[in-house]
Amino acid sequence: MKRSDRLIGMTNYVLEHPLQLISLPFLAEKYQAAKSSISEDLTIMNKMLQQEGIGYLESVAGAAGGVKYVPQYSKENSDQFINQLCDRLEDPNRLLPGGYLFMSDILGEPDTIRQIGRLFASEFASLGIEAVVTVATKGIPLAYAVASFLNVPVVIVRRDPKITEGSTVSINYVSGSSRKIQTMVLTKRSLKQGARVCIIDDFMKAGGTIDGMKSLLKEFDAQVAGIGVLAEAEDEEDERVVNDYTSLVKISNVDVRNQQIEVHKGNLFK
Repeated sequence: MKRSDRLIGMTNYVLEHPLQLISLPFLAEKYQAAKSSISEDLTIMNKMLQQEGIGYLESVAGAAGGVKYVPQYSKENSDQFINQLCDRLEDPNRLLPGGYLFMSDILGEPDTIRQIGRLFASEFASLGIEAVVTVATKGIPLAYAVASFLNVPVVIVRRDPKITEGSTVSINYVSGSSRKIQTMVLTKRSLKQGARVCIIDDFMKAGGTIDGMKSLLKEFDAQVAGIGVLAEAEDEEDERVVNDYTSLVKISNVDVRNQQIEVHKGNLFK
């Protein structure tokens, strides 16, 4: 196999298996090359991944060692993407009653969702995440994007039980925005006891939904290692019940009557 062919094949393989340890003997057999040649190829790949600002290859020494691709979006790439996102979200035509923003078009763009997933994965890659948890709303595409870069399953919390999912655990919680008592459920088979998870959501006001998910996850002895939200409402900070989270954009000075809104970078950049 030519080196150029081998480099393309190996690059595609490691990108498709993020955070998974890949042994040198496996790569040598798969791409029909000596280990020394594979090592040289990996050095070239690592250099280019870092140059492109999309991650790096981490080497693991020992008989059972190898390399694994760690997704890590560069600050330059992150700044450029978030600035573009803020500009799009500042369009006053996106304003909805209650201070919400219309974001369904953005959440339907595969490339945008993938970039958001890469950003959150970069933040959580070192936390040993075993599952990405979200509630059954528009945050589902975000959760799958993050999970694809962390190479872990997605667990979806629902508002009502589905007969096809078997026995469930349910809790009641207080919605942060409406202050209503609501219910959320999670099937017992979807998450192992004591799993290390991150929570992903598309929009957070007071954080009642995320706080409810944290309470539900306690029933599984799960450890919430990280919380990521695409957009947070700055005006709700005084009443927020969730403090330890990562946001990409922050929405402030929402004036529905005068059709005005401001969107800034979230706390990820702090």
